[in-house]
Amino acid sequence: MTDTRRPRPAVPRSAPVSRSPRPAVPRSVRAASAALALSGLLAVSACSGGSSPARQAGSAVTAEPAALSPTATPTGSPTGAVVALTPDVMSRLDTAIKQAMSEAAIPGVIIGYTTPDGSYQRTFGVADKDAGTPMSPDLYMRIGSVTKTFTTTGILRLVDQGKLGLDDPISKYVPNVPGGDAITLRQLGEMRSGLFNYTLDSDFQQAFFNDPNRPFTPDQLLAYAFKHPANFAPDAKFEYSNTNLILLGLVVEKVGGQPLQDFLNQQVFTPAGLARTSLPTDATFPDPHAHGYTNQTAGGAVEDSTTWNPSWGWAAGAAISDLADLQTWSKVLATGEPLLQPATQAERLKFKSAGDTPDLGYGFGVFDTHGWIGHNGSLPGYEAVVLHLPQAKAGLVILLNTDITHDGSEPSTLVARAITQIVSPNNVYTLPTPPASGSPTASPSPTTSPTTSPTGSPTLSPLESPTASPSPNPMVTETPSPAVSPTATLHIS
Repeated sequence: MTDTRRPRPAVPRSAPVSRSPRPAVPRSVRAASAALALSGLLAVSACSGGSSPARQAGSAVTAEPAALSPTATPTGSPTGAVVALTPDVMSRLDTAIKQAMSEAAIPGVIIGYTTPDGSYQRTFGVADKDAGTPMSPDLYMRIGSVTKTFTTTGILRLVDQGKLGLDDPISKYVPNVPGGDAITLRQLGEMRSGLFNYTLDSDFQQAFFNDPNRPFTPDQLLAYAFKHPANFAPDAKFEYSNTNLILLGLVVEKVGGQPLQDFLNQQVFTPAGLARTSLPTDATFPDPHAHGYTNQTAGGAVEDSTTWNPSWGWAAGAAISDLADLQTWSKVLATGEPLLQPATQAERLKFKSAGDTPDLGYGFGVFDTHGWIGHNGSLPGYEAVVLHLPQAKAGLVILLNTDITHDGSEPSTLVARAITQIVSPNNVYTLPTPPASGSPTASPSPTTSPTTSPTGSPTLSPLESPTASPSPNPMVTETPSPAVSPTATLHIS
């Protein structure tokens, strides 16, 4: 960590926001689950209550959605567990999505919902608030913790190749992991290792907020985690931690014999048909892409985070993709085809309780919430939800260019709930609302005083809120850097 704030490259800023910054505690909660893709899983329930906040300047929703595909031919009957996509249903979807966007002040959203009998694809709002550029279906987007599904698939590919076993200890592949002889690869992928989540460490938070453009290495990220004792014994309970995925990424590199991004490209992205998906190791962002807007900043003000370096998320949340690729991936993730043998996919789908929440389970880098299998993701400025409902062979992908919560809920969760209430009323995407002090499965986290480092950490996770019960954050022991507002938190899901 540097002693003084390093100058940042010029980054476009969004217009001032009229509503107040999020309170520090809820943000720290999100940080706990900040593992990039679950960025919405356990974190926040998709609720629509409460009054609408003042809309951000320049973030008005377009009057009418842009149609991305031909209108589906009505079938007149439900397909499996979903409602037929009649013109009336699609009109209701348009209205519900625009209402959710208005309520949560979401700048732009890309939607792709498919069934065997038809599809609903729309874009709403803007990709760039300053220029007024509309959202379009071909935009590249950062996808946060959906990255975890790729990394864990890499592990499962190696299982099929006979190069490792899910019950191998992490110490067999990565040295110096605290308690590594008793922590298995399976427990890492299931979020049951007990290892401290590095994004909750105060020194990491200070380093990130002082300069969101700085690079981080996997070893640096693990060092932030390993200075803390484990939160519990391996397999004792579920607790979302981005540390688990950094370790699995290192395993893929060691056993696969090449950098993680190359392995995933050759063994996951290409054979799955994902031509526009990548795992950058720096701030690279292909064109065209949407601008991202976040209030996970040092002072809590909304900023344009488009060029921030996501290397701090790496195997847990740095991937980039687009609507078409993620629509393909939702089915591959839920079925394993064509990447995994059936027995290996069955290991992935061994869901265990994610705390005390009914109808919510977590498997090997994937969740099941009310029948929808997939993952969510969140990091500063962007959110994603990638789901598949096997009973109906239906897929749902949602991409947003903000991660600013509304009444404690992730904006992506609000949109996903609004959609599934209409198309799959018996399978509504619902995530538990965590208590203000932590996630649904966590004990209250200690309160950080205004004189300490940030109360939260960048979020990267499939769960909306952190599930960890972190130990009190230590004061920064290095030469103090410029003070960071206690309201700043970094959430990754």
